Amino acid sequence: MATGLRFFIAPRQLGACALSDRNLIYVAAFLRAVATGLIGVLLGLYLARLDFEASAIGLVISAGLAGMTAALLLVTVAADRIGRRRTLVALALLGGLGGLATVGLSSVSTLVVVAFLGMLNGQGRDRGAALVVEQAVLPSTGTEQERTRIFAWYNVLQDVGHALGALLGALPTLLQDWAGVDELAGFRAAVLLYGGLLLCTALLGARLSPAVDAVAKAEGRPQLSPESRRRLTRISALFAIDSLAGGFLGSALVAYFFSERFGVDAATIAALFVGARALNAVSHLGAAWLARRIGLVNTMVYTHIPSSLLLATVAVVPDFATAAVLFLLREGLVEMDVPTRQSYVMAMVRPEERTFASGLTHLVRVGGWAVAPSFAGLFMQSLALGAPLVLGAAMKIGYDLLLYVSFRDVHPPEEAGR
Repeated sequence: MATGLRFFIAPRQLGACALSDRNLIYVAAFLRAVATGLIGVLLGLYLARLDFEASAIGLVISAGLAGMTAALLLVTVAADRIGRRRTLVALALLGGLGGLATVGLSSVSTLVVVAFLGMLNGQGRDRGAALVVEQAVLPSTGTEQERTRIFAWYNVLQDVGHALGALLGALPTLLQDWAGVDELAGFRAAVLLYGGLLLCTALLGARLSPAVDAVAKAEGRPQLSPESRRRLTRISALFAIDSLAGGFLGSALVAYFFSERFGVDAATIAALFVGARALNAVSHLGAAWLARRIGLVNTMVYTHIPSSLLLATVAVVPDFATAAVLFLLREGLVEMDVPTRQSYVMAMVRPEERTFASGLTHLVRVGGWAVAPSFAGLFMQSLALGAPLVLGAAMKIGYDLLLYVSFRDVHPPEEAGR
């Protein structure tokens, strides 16, 4: 435990109280995750309280993810030229102000525009453009052997934040029961909190050292080596499949599924997501441990397939208790591919290509997430409430099999000789 704490707390040699760039990124990621976990639980429920139909809810969620996709595209090609610190601050300000502007709006068309500009994230997990910059910086804060562990702690903090955010999803119910606040006013208070948390991350971004901008500023589109281009093309195509499947399974839609299928309230759903995020957090450290023994690709595939099978069963079980247990078991496995995937992509390209590589792989993932919720809402309304869960699980299993076939023999430097 002491070793883990020493690894996490690494003050910059500029003063006893100064935070390292790694720790500033860690804290910003945590706060952003709290905000994302909160809005992921409540967005679908909040829009339902505004009398939006399932198709309209899916449209607003898709608009927010489409805005994230546009931001990802800009960051991918221009973050190093604009400056990483400036990019992080600008993204935080747009997200925070967009969240605050959401309060009080009830028109579908207006909310679609605000969701796009504010990159409103209904997925329940932070997958926005800020991650591109942060993940390009983090590998330079440690050795190749430490890289996966750095990403593991990064994701642990995110999932702890997601869990806390999900817990805060009970805020409307608590305000109603304890303070006599109108239910809709409680939801609006929670959305205000979401925006305020994102604004706090802008302050942290402004404190990063000049070292984060040490990469030479690119003129025009970054140039990739032929080998990096081939690898990124193949893995991005696979990530597109996984992200399209993930778009059917965002927290806002899953929360809506539990609410409509089993009649549980926001507080119960929030508690369920707290448990899910706690399991996600523990699994990241487990993924780093497992990857040292069986490799990054094997860890991604061997943990992801069982999680998809568990998810498919959630859609068909008859009672909430069973569905909740299966969902939690799934959450204990589903995120083990995240730090391993991030570490793998950063290891497969040169250091000066990392921002572009991180951006490209995030871009295809968020693009799939942006497209899928609209269809998921329609499937819920016209086919079956659990249809998106089954379809998403099947697509994820297909992705895992293709990933294994394509990359099982492509090893990062620390796995050389295996």
